[in-house]
Amino acid sequence: MHPPETPAAGADKRQSIESARSDTTRGAGMRNMQQLIQLRWIAIIGQVATIGFVHFALEIRLPLVSMLGVAGYLAAFNLASLIFWRPRQDVGETALLFALLVDVAALTAQLHLSGGITNPFVFLYLLQVALGAVLLPGWASWVVVAASSLGALGLVLFPGQVSLTVDPSRGIADPYVQGLLACFLLAAGLAAFFIGRIARILRDRDSRLADLRQQAAEEEHIVRMGLLASGAAHELGTPLAILSVLLGDWRRMAPFTEHPELQQDLDEMQTQLVRCKSIVTGILLAAGDARGEAPAHTTLAVFLDELVSEWSATRPVQTLDYRRHLDADLPIVSDSGLKQMIGNILDNALEASPEWVGLTVSREGEHGQYLRLKVGDAGPGFTAETLANFGKPYNSSKGRPGGGLGLFLSLNVARSLGGRLSAANRSPRGAEVTLELPLSSLSLAGDDSAPSDLDDSDDD
Repeated sequence: MHPPETPAAGADKRQSIESARSDTTRGAGMRNMQQLIQLRWIAIIGQVATIGFVHFALEIRLPLVSMLGVAGYLAAFNLASLIFWRPRQDVGETALLFALLVDVAALTAQLHLSGGITNPFVFLYLLQVALGAVLLPGWASWVVVAASSLGALGLVLFPGQVSLTVDPSRGIADPYVQGLLACFLLAAGLAAFFIGRIARILRDRDSRLADLRQQAAEEEHIVRMGLLASGAAHELGTPLAILSVLLGDWRRMAPFTEHPELQQDLDEMQTQLVRCKSIVTGILLAAGDARGEAPAHTTLAVFLDELVSEWSATRPVQTLDYRRHLDADLPIVSDSGLKQMIGNILDNALEASPEWVGLTVSREGEHGQYLRLKVGDAGPGFTAETLANFGKPYNSSKGRPGGGLGLFLSLNVARSLGGRLSAANRSPRGAEVTLELPLSSLSLAGDDSAPSDLDDSDDD
């Protein structure tokens, strides 16, 4: 069972999740800014190439100094943006809006110097509007629309010195038609490539935020369950103490003293009562209401061996196949939450397969930086639906109230320790649950041999 959390602990987790949400949003903003910077470099190269082609190949005299100057200013702005944003991660909507307005202003200046409204590349305004609609909130996207419209209107009211001859009747031989086709291909290609990438960034952000919202809901659920468990543990203390006294009295009374088989039943009842009291103590300890117990310093091997010994002594398992593959032992602090979690996973395996339960422990990673525990059984295995919803509360095929909470709580304990929990079916039958934990979350503070955190290469 997962250790119950206090309201303060739940508040801290909610605050950390809100912080993660904010970080996710800022991360998406930074990636979108990087896309704009890349797009701007392509625009600068395209402007220079187009200016050279029109001026020298088509022999349409353009104010080269002014137009190349605009491209130079845009390149300087892009370089400054690259330097400014590289060490930062907090890119807001205002920064993205300002960057798009700079692009609109540069496009307006280039069009004014090269034919005004008769320049076929005037339709590149639509690309800026599309980018604003994807990247910005409603109000900001309308600012881009207004800026583009004002730019187009300014090209009509204030035509530049260059006048382009437009004769669409000549077909593909007309420079305007050629420019129009080039503008269409350029805008379509850039829109498909960059807007597609930006849309994927936004989808990833939304997916991550959805995961965080789900995690927040689960944490709220755990806090409520923890408070209920703590209250129940307090209430159970008195009846358990009374039962212990009654069992002690019965042991000295007839007919129990005259029948050995009844004495054995009393011994078993006493063992299970001690186990219940131990569970209640663990709940109160985790809730911050401990009975004087302090975290115990031990080693990884001793912790696992004692856990397995205690679990097998109090469960009706026929065969426990325990295999511990540790090259070197490691000093750790005994964690009640971890102990309960592993016991919970073993209990699930025992329920599915009373005749055989397997537990394999090993250190994995290039430097043995994380602990891997595999718990297997010879039961019917997980259903496809259970695997698809693994870790969600009440996800169980057992058909009883509260089923599935064990793995849900175990998953959250693993998450709180920086680890992960996964499940799969064994061949030819049975199921296997794998727990992976960074040993740094269990090792003693300041221990030089403590490995680094769990590798996140396959996350998100």
